[in-house]
Amino acid sequence: MNAKVKDVMTAEVVAVRKDTSFKEMAIRLREYRVGSFPVVDENRKVIGVVSEADLLAKEALAGEHGIPAAVTEIFHHKDYKKAEGLTAADLMTRLAVTVRPEDSVEHAARLMYTLQVKRLPVVDAGGYLVGIVSRADLLSIFDRTDEEIHSEIVNDIILREFLIDPAVFMVTVTDGVVTIKGNPETNDLGHNLVNRIRRVQGVVAVRDQLAYPPAEQLITGLF
Repeated sequence: MNAKVKDVMTAEVVAVRKDTSFKEMAIRLREYRVGSFPVVDENRKVIGVVSEADLLAKEALAGEHGIPAAVTEIFHHKDYKKAEGLTAADLMTRLAVTVRPEDSVEHAARLMYTLQVKRLPVVDAGGYLVGIVSRADLLSIFDRTDEEIHSEIVNDIILREFLIDPAVFMVTVTDGVVTIKGNPETNDLGHNLVNRIRRVQGVVAVRDQLAYPPAEQLITGLF
C-alpha cells in the first residue's frame, strides 16, 4: 500500500471568496466545525488561507489599549492589521501551503508537522481547489488491519522486493506492531529489511528480534 493524498482527502471543501465578510466566516467556522478555510478566486484557484487564529486577532486586539505595553510589544504589525480586517482578503495568509492529490501521505504529514497546521488545501496542477486533507485524514492509514499489513510485508516486501523465501522469517502483527524473527544472511540484509518494514503504511512500530550473524562469522566468510 502506498496511500496518496487523494486516497484520504475530503473532496467536498468549505471554501470562501476573498470578499467574504468577517461575520460570515465566523458563522461558517462554527457551523462546519473547521479551523480554517481555503480562500479561492472566481475560478476556484487557491489564493490564500484564513484560519480561526486570523479571526481571533480581532477579538484579542480590538481592545488592546487595556493590555500592558510589555504584552502589546509581542504582537507584530500584521496582527494589528488583521484585527482591523473586514473580509477574507484582509485576513488571509496569501502564501498558502498546498499539496497535490498524487503527493504521498507522508509528504503531507511532514508539511503539517513542520508548519504546525491542521489542514492543507489540495490543488491540481493548475492550482484549482479539489479537496482538503486534515490530520485526522492522514492518521486514517492506521485503520489498516493487521492481516493487510502482514500480507504486504510477507508477499510484497520479503518475497517480491527482497526475493527471499518468506519461510526464512516469522512475522507477526498485533495492533500495527510488527515482530520479526529469523536468521538473515547478513547484518545489512536484516537492517535493510527492518527499515523497509518500518515504512509500511499502518505500521506503528517494529520489534526487531532477528538473529544477526556474529561479526567474526562475517569476517571468516570473506576468506
